[in-house]
Amino acid sequence: MPAQNHFADSPREVGLDPEKVEALFNRAEREVKDGLLPSTQIAIARNGKIGAMRTVGRAVQGGSEKPATNDTLYTIFSCTKAIMSAASWILIGEGKLNPGERVAEIIPEFGTNGKDTMTVEQVLLHVGGFPNAPYPQNEWLDKSKRLERFAKWRLEWPVGSKFEYHPSSGFWVIAEIIERRTGKDFRQFVHERIATPLGLPELRVGLPREYHQRVAQLCYVGEALSDEERKKLGLPAMPVTEVTEEAVLGFNRPNVMEAGVPGGGGIMTAGDLALFYQGLLHNRGINGAPIIKPEALKDALRVRSGDYKDPIFGVKCNRALGVVVAGGDGLANYRGFGKTNSALAFGHGGAGGQIGWADPATGISIGYTTNGFDRNDLRQGRRGVAISSLAAVCAG
Repeated sequence: MPAQNHFADSPREVGLDPEKVEALFNRAEREVKDGLLPSTQIAIARNGKIGAMRTVGRAVQGGSEKPATNDTLYTIFSCTKAIMSAASWILIGEGKLNPGERVAEIIPEFGTNGKDTMTVEQVLLHVGGFPNAPYPQNEWLDKSKRLERFAKWRLEWPVGSKFEYHPSSGFWVIAEIIERRTGKDFRQFVHERIATPLGLPELRVGLPREYHQRVAQLCYVGEALSDEERKKLGLPAMPVTEVTEEAVLGFNRPNVMEAGVPGGGGIMTAGDLALFYQGLLHNRGINGAPIIKPEALKDALRVRSGDYKDPIFGVKCNRALGVVVAGGDGLANYRGFGKTNSALAFGHGGAGGQIGWADPATGISIGYTTNGFDRNDLRQGRRGVAISSLAAVCAG
């Protein structure tokens, strides 16, 4: 759990309406009370502090089931992409990286099989064309295997020709770029340049083993919608990706937690996630210095994806450099936000329904985590929209 000085004495201290916060928390707890999710954790922050945080339910931690608390750590899956993106923004601000650079000029091993023209920006926008590039979990701690995989990866379509979400492959490339340009392991760089300046030592991408006993073990819950049910509801078929049940449950393994896959292996509390976004909103660390050069941060949050559309929902994907922007077209709920977020809200959700975003219009940020991976993607999506919609209007 974040240090006590990161917490407000009450929601009102940071300009949050206690009744609205309670309504938000009640919604976040609903599936636990109904017996669907084993546990959830939620934190809402404003003005640099957590206004309120709550954890409910039980989870297997360190081999035994026990009540989940505000000290319980959760895998945030692709919410990690926002943290890794911020690491790249630091380098851009320092002049050590240019989004227009070709990846192969930084990582020569990557420039095979037609990938030599791909830019850093295209990787961050998920238009590189290698969403399903294989990289087994048992190789994640082996740097040499990473480079071997880069050289073998092939394009599934021409670079830049369309958008398709890359669950993990693209951010392994970003991690390697960070290492090439800093001389530091990407996990160390995140810890030194993001977590430590924000006063969040337990915000981790790559979790040391001494913390593993506090992690809520992941499990699957519910039943998936049948093809017939999807058809009746007018829902598109879910694409087949690397996000399988076997792969998700693999994140319970010590070597995977330690590896900290840059596209989805961050482990922390919901409070840490909410405060990370406060760090971006205010762009200053505990010593008052900016985390990212202001002009670089502003440019990173600019929507760059143009007319690229999400292949599942057919809406503009509204991608900035590694994160998603809500947009003002009334379709933010398809992008991981609620129906009440401002157009400027930005963030990145995670598999299993994890939520992380900040809204510059209100100063609110949120972290929501659960260890229960709901097979019913419609129910999971509606839950996320409801939680985000309630959170976005908590200023008062």
